[in-house]
Amino acid sequence: MNTTGKRAMPLLLAALCKGRVRRMAFGALLSALAALSGALLLGVSGWFITATAVAGMAAATAIIFNIFTPAAFIRLLALLRTGGRYGERLLTHDAALDALADLRVRLFQSFAARRDDERAARQWRLRPARLLLRLTRDLNAAESLYLRLLVPACAALAVALLISYWLLHQGHPWLAAAMLLWLLGAGLGVMLWLLRASAQATLSLSRHAEHMRLQALDLTGAQAELSMAGRFDEALAGVYAREAHLAQLESRLQSRDALASALWQALHALTLGAATLCAAALVFEGGATAATAAFFILVCMAAMEPFTALRRGASQWAATALAARRLRPALQPQHETTESALPVPDVGFAVQLQGVHTLRTDRIGGAADGVTLEVACGECVALVGTSGSGKSTLLALIAGLLQPAAGSVRALPSMGLLQQTALFADSVRANLDLRQRGLPDETLWAALRAVALDEVIAERGGLDALLGEGGTGFSRGQQRRLALARLLLSDDYNFWLLDEPSDGLDAQSASGVLDHLAGALRGRTGIIATHLRREAALADRLVLVESGCITMRAVRGTPAFDALLARLRDD
Repeated sequence: MNTTGKRAMPLLLAALCKGRVRRMAFGALLSALAALSGALLLGVSGWFITATAVAGMAAATAIIFNIFTPAAFIRLLALLRTGGRYGERLLTHDAALDALADLRVRLFQSFAARRDDERAARQWRLRPARLLLRLTRDLNAAESLYLRLLVPACAALAVALLISYWLLHQGHPWLAAAMLLWLLGAGLGVMLWLLRASAQATLSLSRHAEHMRLQALDLTGAQAELSMAGRFDEALAGVYAREAHLAQLESRLQSRDALASALWQALHALTLGAATLCAAALVFEGGATAATAAFFILVCMAAMEPFTALRRGASQWAATALAARRLRPALQPQHETTESALPVPDVGFAVQLQGVHTLRTDRIGGAADGVTLEVACGECVALVGTSGSGKSTLLALIAGLLQPAAGSVRALPSMGLLQQTALFADSVRANLDLRQRGLPDETLWAALRAVALDEVIAERGGLDALLGEGGTGFSRGQQRRLALARLLLSDDYNFWLLDEPSDGLDAQSASGVLDHLAGALRGRTGIIATHLRREAALADRLVLVESGCITMRAVRGTPAFDALLARLRDD
């Protein structure tokens, strides 16, 4: 592991344990308790059977032999083993799932906060599938650091120390040291071999799997274009070739794992044989009874079992280390808290932009070039201009979705209808009332009527009708109208941002929607980005945006306002 990986692994462990150290530690202790109980259960059972057989050889010893205490101890160990195993699984998996949920939130925050690094932001926008891989594959690999390595390591170490301590207590210090070194050397040795043997293949598998997912997404999204260009079969062959290479890597990893399993079995048998020889020597020398020897042999046999649980963690170590390196920027302390709110403007203003510049982005499609703009509270301003002139970029700046490369942006909290409509795979009611305020049906239907969507919703089954993912099943215009109805139901925001609110509507429907929108904007601050005359007519002031610059401003009631309004596209 390189220096970056060595620094990343403690950072990942700290992120996993943050706020749940006690739970994770208690889970590891329960795992050790279960392993110790299992080893003792096997050893005490062997001791009990052997001691009973020896006592039964003579009538005098058979009469006085106490069978109740060992039997009760065996039952106690069985209960401890079962309870410890159940509690360990419950506690460790609960802590791990809680840690993954927390890490996903931190990753989302980190990705959203990368506005100061425009180069990184453009890379994420060009390959959004990588974000999904970070949130799924990499986090799942990170989970094994705790569940597959730390927890079984605690159990294995506990059993090894138990046997060594028992031998030391029996007066065999050299045998205790030898047994401890043997268990740790043999158990951890196979794990280290598997780690090194599978590292390169695991890294290649992870990278090729990511590339294959990207290839599959590109192939699916561009299927029509590739078919028309006669390149679909070639692209599909590339995916199949990548899949075949992945199968070879998986086969290589499986062979390494099978060899490691065979080594575990061989070491297990060797440990049992060595323990038998040592026990026999102790019995012949008078250093142990037959029952004690049986206890020693069976406990040694059980001591190797916890080490076998490390095999899966060792095979996934390289993927875990790679995930730690990939997630390291998101886990840095400076990313733990991000300021999402914009600085507050001066009293009486909702927005203040001063000399704002942005880099051109593929996501929004325009750029701001030295924009200075002020919008007073209660004022409605329309940003007008052709597509790609920078109107949506200015809305993104004001909403805090985009950070300027230069200049300053100060704005009050806002709610709006931007280019990307956010709908969820849930009922119409849930999409309208996101905060689950329990709004009455009459209020929800009134909002739907205001956006001319009530008849469509009624035909689809009413307020409890389910939407598909992202609003699938509705046209783009219907999706935007549903989002607009949701906006009309919001009473806690007095500042609205609207990007072409009547887009996708015919002239008659748009007229009714805009009438209701005009009424809702009274007493509120509104900024509308549009190239349509019918939408710009709602504004108190028009601001012409051309090539990222503000080239003209006009106030309602002036000839300039009427002239600029007349230049816009009609219905």
